[in-house]
Amino acid sequence: MKDYTGKNADALNDKKLYLFDMDGTVYLGETLFDGVPELLRGITEKGGRYVFITNNSSRSVKDYVAKMRRLGIKEIDSEHFLTSGQVAFALLKEKFGNSLIYVQATKSLLDEYKKLGLNVTGEYTENASAVLVGYDPEITGEKIYNTCRILAQFNVPYYATNPDWVCPVEFGYVPDCGSMCFGIEKATGRRPVFIGKPEPAIIFSAMNKFGFTPEETVAIGDRLYTDIASGNNAGVDTVCVLSGEVTFEEVKNATGNEIPTYVFRSVKDLI
Repeated sequence: MKDYTGKNADALNDKKLYLFDMDGTVYLGETLFDGVPELLRGITEKGGRYVFITNNSSRSVKDYVAKMRRLGIKEIDSEHFLTSGQVAFALLKEKFGNSLIYVQATKSLLDEYKKLGLNVTGEYTENASAVLVGYDPEITGEKIYNTCRILAQFNVPYYATNPDWVCPVEFGYVPDCGSMCFGIEKATGRRPVFIGKPEPAIIFSAMNKFGFTPEETVAIGDRLYTDIASGNNAGVDTVCVLSGEVTFEEVKNATGNEIPTYVFRSVKDLI
């Protein structure tokens, strides 16, 4: 098997853990890319495991399971997903226990955190021990106002789920968490600690959970500065697909930890 550049990619057949980004990699909006069901079935049949890892914290894992089933991937459950929202939950629970945390995020993420036992609120409070901002397509002026008010008034730790500038959709892109945090930084002077990709924590979590080594693992995504950088930071092979945000010209000009091991037009070519 050869990749888009003609590089021998036979080593991908020896992988056991396949970590897929979602937006721009396996689907766009409500459109599943060609070849995804066949690829996932092939991974399972050869004794491997696939996990969807995403910086998009706007949905709970339950919502992601429902979406993938709606798109036609029926043999799937919560064990097939790991989100930046889950990694953020683990960090916040470890650092702040039952203390109140202000979260600017979707109702879905807030509800998931509450069910998991994290003490969170989406309303203005003077008692927050920390602030978390997630990608929020339900964003309102009131939410932004409250976030800026807390960050400006109180010197509490400030986190964000992911640094992505844009989120791919059917017609192009919309501002993602990184863009929202950039606006908050201009207003308050506060910059968050980002939790999701390109940090390697989400990949380490997947390998530890399922018992695979870096040599057995590959990370697959459509963004150099998050997906590919995260995989390289975790010491695993990486596959960049050209079905989402990145162009081949950008791949050719990539440097440092943004250089992918392999390049493919889409996940269909991995079959």
